[in-house]
Amino acid sequence: MRWARLLTVNSSPCPPRALVVANPAAGGYSAELVDHLAARCREQLASVTVHRTTGPGDATAAVRRALTEGPVGNRPGLVVAVGGDGTVHETAEGLLGQDGDGSPAALLMIPGGSANSGYRMFWDDRPWQDTVSMVLGGRAAVRRIDLALLAETGGHVLLGSCTGLGAQILTAVRTKANGTAANGTKANGTPAPGAGRARYARLLAEAAADFRPYPGRVTVDGTVLAEGPTVLAGVGGGRYRAGQYLLLPRSEVDDGLLDVCVVSGRTDPALLPTLARDGRHLDLPGAAYGRGRRIVLERLDGERLVLEHDGELRDRIGTTATFDVLPGALPVWAAPHGQQGK
Repeated sequence: MRWARLLTVNSSPCPPRALVVANPAAGGYSAELVDHLAARCREQLASVTVHRTTGPGDATAAVRRALTEGPVGNRPGLVVAVGGDGTVHETAEGLLGQDGDGSPAALLMIPGGSANSGYRMFWDDRPWQDTVSMVLGGRAAVRRIDLALLAETGGHVLLGSCTGLGAQILTAVRTKANGTAANGTKANGTPAPGAGRARYARLLAEAAADFRPYPGRVTVDGTVLAEGPTVLAGVGGGRYRAGQYLLLPRSEVDDGLLDVCVVSGRTDPALLPTLARDGRHLDLPGAAYGRGRRIVLERLDGERLVLEHDGELRDRIGTTATFDVLPGALPVWAAPHGQQGK
């Protein structure tokens, strides 16, 4: 059913209190960006608190503290994540399971990473200053988006998950990273649009040249969608991965379903980086696309299935990854439908 996405498209008033969670280790982070963002928010909001993360898990803990400690009236209704997809994921974890009356705090993503897939999902490549003005001015919408639960780890998936070539690229990024390539900032400290994406594209092309398909199977709600040599299997609700690859072009973030795309071993992996930019990989021989409430990815040769989700490598889950949809689990600020790129 796709009627759910029509329920939350109207503009929403901005709450008076905000928490800004910024990750100094993110690829596109700059102190100038955070200071500018906080100052802009303080012009219109009653309270703005900035928290700079100190390590893994700190963003989640900071958000949970802010939403549970102190008087209810002093808690933030706007939670801003400044960083990459990993920062967004951790911040979202802190927002899950909110209790109490009234409207829950909602997530606003600000691009401070290398690829910023999450930001593009809701705002395309609109300048972040325009995005903030829309939210503060009541010209943006709060949408309740679907998440996935990865049964083998109990973790939540926000943007999506990939196996095969989609996971191998993270190994290449970690192995070949250096300070200049990873940062991707202009001389004035603000993120350079696309700088990190160009690096991902180069490393993906290098990884694709040597990639060997794995024996896999994908089922959707108990029915086999694809089986055999697999280059990549991608699951989720977000259309883009690495900020530029339209891996799941038919997906909606709030339709109560997960999308899955499988690229078979009949395809030369070297073709995928180019074709996936505009969704042409779906026309490849043996490509399969499905949608359902439970997606299961398997590796059939007994070796561990290597996958990533939300920009983090998960290579110790065994031979199977099971994704169950969590409809409407997370409130997120977004441009109204039809205005993502305006």
